[in-house]
Amino acid sequence: MSGQSRFDALMAVNKRPPIAMVEGHGSWLTDENGKRYLDFVQGWAVNSLGHSPAVVAEAVASQAKRLLNVGPAFWTQPLVDLATLIAGDRPLNRVFFTNCGAEANEGAIKLVRKWGGLHRRGAHEIITMIHSFHGRTLATMSASGKAGWDTIFEPKVPGFVKVPMNDIAAVERAVTDRTAAVMLELVQGEGGVNPADESFVKDLRRLADDKGILLVVDEVQTGMGRTGKLFAYEHFGVTPDIMTLGKGIAGGVPLGALVARDAICCFEPGDQGGTFNGNALATAAGAAVFRVVSDPSFLAEVTRTGAYLAERLGALGKEHGGFVRGRGLLLALVLGSDRANDANAIVARAFDQGVLLNAPRPNVLRFMPALNVSRAEVDRMIETLGPLLAV
Repeated sequence: MSGQSRFDALMAVNKRPPIAMVEGHGSWLTDENGKRYLDFVQGWAVNSLGHSPAVVAEAVASQAKRLLNVGPAFWTQPLVDLATLIAGDRPLNRVFFTNCGAEANEGAIKLVRKWGGLHRRGAHEIITMIHSFHGRTLATMSASGKAGWDTIFEPKVPGFVKVPMNDIAAVERAVTDRTAAVMLELVQGEGGVNPADESFVKDLRRLADDKGILLVVDEVQTGMGRTGKLFAYEHFGVTPDIMTLGKGIAGGVPLGALVARDAICCFEPGDQGGTFNGNALATAAGAAVFRVVSDPSFLAEVTRTGAYLAERLGALGKEHGGFVRGRGLLLALVLGSDRANDANAIVARAFDQGVLLNAPRPNVLRFMPALNVSRAEVDRMIETLGPLLAV
């Protein structure tokens, strides 16, 4: 019918250009008109090895010919393989697989609450950070400190106390007999790529130990090599009690994970589950990705490329009154005061020129390229972005 779009059957939950993407390889996407885009968003840090990497395509194709899903009543070999890879000889040695990062965080909240009920006389509150983002389920939205989320989908799930990031005194004041855990992102992605201070994280670990509460790190965006370490907590010299993973864990295939110390795992049969959780297809992809990104030489290259991207962005920032923050290949260019509300307009103009960027805040551009992005691709993105900052 006249005036209707072929996209009208879809719920309008996001602003999207009226085109469909049809193919992607590495750092490049192609739309239905044949236009190519250099992608520095990668599905919000999901495509850790770029679009359609051979290692994932081959793992999925091979597994799809054998077994897709048997449900939660049975083990499968890919499920066991990936859990063993993640646990390794690490203190976080028990894994529950989910379908996404939000579901992993939901599981973490449930685990904390059950543990608090058993070991802290019914304590259930979780201290979280202002500007944090933990997902879009009701509980994870309630846990998040994202501006504006406190007024939608009421009533919220109670039991979350918000404090400023990097303010250990505020955390100390917030701890009561009702507190079961502190939960944070080590780099707040949606909040504008705000890194946690090393001293703050160390102080949180000490505080949690002193008060007998748990430390939970949301590594949905920072995990799986994104910061140059396999897990971002390794930068801080502390180990959390619970870690959540998602996004890049399976290189574009839907998967997440709740990982915890054995001593605090208190779920009983029936407490936690999911029809598709840990299915053979997704965990086969995850195992293939893990073997690549856990290689020390791969992680070293992520660190080098991240430093190069930060250097190039830093030069632009200095030229235009902004600055860079973040870790590894999760970086932000904070725009100068004269461009405080221009980030979305810059993203739109970059799209027109075939470069995909992201603006989590009105004054922040976020960069989440494939972990194997080349320096030549970094240079090409910078060559497009520079003139846009000068407009």
